[in-house]
Amino acid sequence: MSQIPGNIMFDGPMATKGYPLNKMCYSFNHAAARAEFLSDEERYCEKFGLTVEQKQAVKGRDVIAMLEAGGSIYYLAKFAGILGLNVQDVGGLQTGMTTDEFKAFLIQQGDK
Repeated sequence: MSQIPGNIMFDGPMATKGYPLNKMCYSFNHAAARAEFLSDEERYCEKFGLTVEQKQAVKGRDVIAMLEAGGSIYYLAKFAGILGLNVQDVGGLQTGMTTDEFKAFLIQQGDK
């Protein structure tokens, strides 16, 4: 399988690695969970058993590091929402583009 430049492959081993992080992010579907996280992030991360790498990425608000730590973009979107980011913002982060550049890129790809 060939790598796509700028893409972090989410396969079986990455899903296993990222399970605690993704489970935590899934919990953010509920307002009470988001409030609990925001009131004590460290305790909330511990509750889900995040690794040191995952906790550092969460604490640093580093979405790319979260992807590298096994985060699925679909679950991380829940966390990104807490940060006020949307999927286009994260796409820009992944590609090194601004959000507006990434949106324009997506539109350009649709025109092909």
